[in-house]
Amino acid sequence: MAINRWLSNYNGVMKLNMSRHSIILLIAIALLAAILVTVLQPPAEEPRELALNEVISMAKAGEILEIVVRGTALEITTIDQEKQTSTIGEATDLLEVFHQEGIPISGAQAVTIRFEEEVGITWFPVLLNFLPLILFGGLLFFLLRRAAGGPNQAMGFARSKARMFSGDKPTVTFSDVAGVAEGKEELQEVVEFLSNSEKFLALGARIPRGVLLVGPPGTGKTLLSRAVAGEAGVPFFSISGSEFVEMFVGVGAARVRDLFDQAKRHAPCIVFVDEIDAVGRHRGAGLGGGHDEREQTLNQILSEMDGFDTNTNVIVLAATNRPDILDPALLRPGRFDRRVVLDQPDINGRKAILEVHSQGKPLDSAVDLGVIAKQTPGFSGADLSNLINEAAILAARRGKKDISLVELEESIDRVIAGPERKSRLMSRKEKEITAYHEAGHALVARMLPNVDPVHKISIIARGMMAGYTRQLPTEDRYLVTRSQFNDMLATLLGGHTAEEIIFDEMTTGSQNDIERATKIARMMVTEYGMSDKLGPRTFGKREELVFLGKEISEQRDYSDKVAEDIDAEVHDIIDRAYNVAQDILTKNKAKLIQIAERLMAEETLEGKTLDALFDSPLPSPAPA
Repeated sequence: MAINRWLSNYNGVMKLNMSRHSIILLIAIALLAAILVTVLQPPAEEPRELALNEVISMAKAGEILEIVVRGTALEITTIDQEKQTSTIGEATDLLEVFHQEGIPISGAQAVTIRFEEEVGITWFPVLLNFLPLILFGGLLFFLLRRAAGGPNQAMGFARSKARMFSGDKPTVTFSDVAGVAEGKEELQEVVEFLSNSEKFLALGARIPRGVLLVGPPGTGKTLLSRAVAGEAGVPFFSISGSEFVEMFVGVGAARVRDLFDQAKRHAPCIVFVDEIDAVGRHRGAGLGGGHDEREQTLNQILSEMDGFDTNTNVIVLAATNRPDILDPALLRPGRFDRRVVLDQPDINGRKAILEVHSQGKPLDSAVDLGVIAKQTPGFSGADLSNLINEAAILAARRGKKDISLVELEESIDRVIAGPERKSRLMSRKEKEITAYHEAGHALVARMLPNVDPVHKISIIARGMMAGYTRQLPTEDRYLVTRSQFNDMLATLLGGHTAEEIIFDEMTTGSQNDIERATKIARMMVTEYGMSDKLGPRTFGKREELVFLGKEISEQRDYSDKVAEDIDAEVHDIIDRAYNVAQDILTKNKAKLIQIAERLMAEETLEGKTLDALFDSPLPSPAPA
């Protein structure tokens, strides 16, 4: 029903837009036709104006057939049916003039004289002449009025595009936000100030004028800011940083002024600027210098935030995942005084987020969200929301009435690697290579002490991967040791090494593993100081190039000799990890073959089944 209602609304909107477009098209066609008629129509011959003595001469010569007198105007018709005009004085009697001149006004050769009442101005020819101008003016008025009232406000481009949400009926509160307990605690003071500012003002306290929410994408920055507005019950203005700046010079600064004017009129309220790094980058870094439009917008934001009165109940919330590129003037006290960091949720936070997003969804009684939380390390709040939604879609696709653990675990793989590509057919040889590759990863990880345990291995293609090995940490980890990095590198190279041992060949399937291993080894040397030869120091300063998006340059602060040492150290670290993987797989070749053959038969091994396979004895060799 909802889909049908949406389709009917969509069709209605499309018909309305089509009717408006049709009206504009008809007006344009009528305007063009009127212009063409006016331009192409041959001009009418105007009657020649005669003097009164010329009229008398022509009458004496018998050239005039009729004269029509309308007040002081004379309309003359010659015997050749030509029209002429003339005028006489108001006190002049044409009959008396003709009588004095001896012109007959009766008889066969007489000039017919008729007297008619004087008529007013004929408006139709006037309107016909002005029709193109009238149509053009009407079309211009229609277009300007439409543009001024529409969402693209051509005549109001300097107005703020912030969307206002009333706080009378809050749709999001703190109960809808989980996994960010510290962030909610920090922002609770903002709620108290907006709802009971006298409590703070009585003590001379000043609430932070700006609160900057910092965190990776999907950690709930926007959701938390709306929860603040919902809890406080105040208007909430939401705008993106990219909506300030457009092609017109000065538009960004004008929109900032208009936004803050609206906020002051609706105080107490909250102004939320999402992705503030779009306009809040370091000044002086652009090619436009001080006249850069983005910098002018930032300057206006700085002046507006610093211009608040102490008793103005307007609080600015801003969100970004790039605090390192923000201008220092934006972060100083008096503007964004407080910084709230929203990190990836821990296991308890993930469980709480899953409970929030699973409300209203029928879960099987055997589902334990704590188990799902353990299997989703590194997932953000948005990832967990998507996980629950994918599980609901899978359950509906399979005709189930509730969501079971099977759908939840499969949705984890869908979020990480994408949906299964069952239509992708692999040859027997490629399937065998993939099985040994993934078995190599799993076996090396099993044998090393500083690697997360293997939870699942599969040779079913997902996304761009022909197979995958998934490991689960036993606990949330915030620090990584050198030993863990070394064992991680050996695990990454396990697939490549297994291909060499079994097939004496290399394939392109290890490209991503080798790329990740090289990146980790270089970070160990240049960023983490984990090199015995080069010692605890960093090498190179990474900077983002202006106007090049993700393009990153490295400012070298070391010599060419040190660069050679860095390359040598990276090579040695990877080489040692490769030797570890090769030693493990060579000594346990029979177990590698056992795992790969079982994987080829069942395609997916996980959980207790995989643990039992690792611990099972090797099959006895067939008798000769």
